Amino acid sequence: MIEETISGQRIVKAFSQEERVMEEFAQKSDRLRRTGFWAMTYSGFIPKVMNFLNNAAFAIVAGVGGLLALNSDGLVTIGTIVIFSEYARQFTRPLNDLSNQFNTVLSAIAGAERVFGIMDEPIEKDDAKEHADKVLKGDVEFRNVSFGYAVETDGYTIDDVSFQVKPGETAAFVGATGAGKTTIMQLLARFYETNKGDILIDGIPIKDLPRQTLRSQMAFVLQDPFLFEATVMENIRYGRLDATDEEVIEAAKQANAHSFISRLEDGYNTVLTADGGEISQGQKQLLSIARALVADPVLLLLDEATSSIDTVTELQIQEALERLMEGRTSFVIAHRLNTVRKADTVYVMGQGKLIESGNQDELIEKQGVYYTMLMDSKI
Repeated sequence: MIEETISGQRIVKAFSQEERVMEEFAQKSDRLRRTGFWAMTYSGFIPKVMNFLNNAAFAIVAGVGGLLALNSDGLVTIGTIVIFSEYARQFTRPLNDLSNQFNTVLSAIAGAERVFGIMDEPIEKDDAKEHADKVLKGDVEFRNVSFGYAVETDGYTIDDVSFQVKPGETAAFVGATGAGKTTIMQLLARFYETNKGDILIDGIPIKDLPRQTLRSQMAFVLQDPFLFEATVMENIRYGRLDATDEEVIEAAKQANAHSFISRLEDGYNTVLTADGGEISQGQKQLLSIARALVADPVLLLLDEATSSIDTVTELQIQEALERLMEGRTSFVIAHRLNTVRKADTVYVMGQGKLIESGNQDELIEKQGVYYTMLMDSKI
């Protein structure tokens, strides 16, 4: 709860939920205190009980052994009594040790359940070996692809989708939330496998391409870019770890990020926090674009890259994205329809199916779903 509250403290303050959060924390803290009290009580009580039982066992052995030694005409000797006493002590020693560590054992069991829960997660298998050194051209084809996250209960998220994007072309996907746009990106990157149909790149089913080979020739620019707790230089270089400083700086210039980086206190050596709190959302997006430029990918996946950006910053980002997409096969998801006007083909999706496709002029001329969306966005 502490971790969640600190991570979301802006939301807590924005909705004036401080008092409720403190009350909830006080309740959980009190419950934890009471639980901890009884846990320590039991863990302190059990060793005392075991010590009492050990002493009682020793007294019984010594007493019974003494009586037998006095009345058995030498059958039981003092040595026999000593040996039995030592055997009894050796027998109870592991129980004593266990009782002294009772609290620790319970904590270890609880921790082990979490660890094994992670270890039992299925591993992402990659059996493809044939095309490990394949250099892709970027000819992508979806052939009757169907996929569902929970097919048995929710059905298919995308259903019988087919299209082809030639090398160097830009394909834009538009449609309502939940139409299946992001799912197409997830399938193309092999984060999930298709339930039906095939996805081919350069005529090769992606199931036959090693994930490392496929993803090493892809780059992602997402709606909410993630930055590591590292310098600006290291965050950009993450796209290609062997990139030189000059290549990183050149990528930043092409992404329109060099000017604001230069104004930072330590420039490219400025250390960013994990959430990039020192810079704006638009600046984080520019760094994400620079990271993709350094990677020099064949396939480029843009998922709502400008949806949370103001109009002025969007122009800078749009200019950087156009440089990034030049000569690359690009997949663009956008809610702002002005960001897809230069796409070679716009695919309109609805309820997991492709409804319309064509360039923007063709779709406007049809006056179908895309035309209605475009008119609504101008209202």
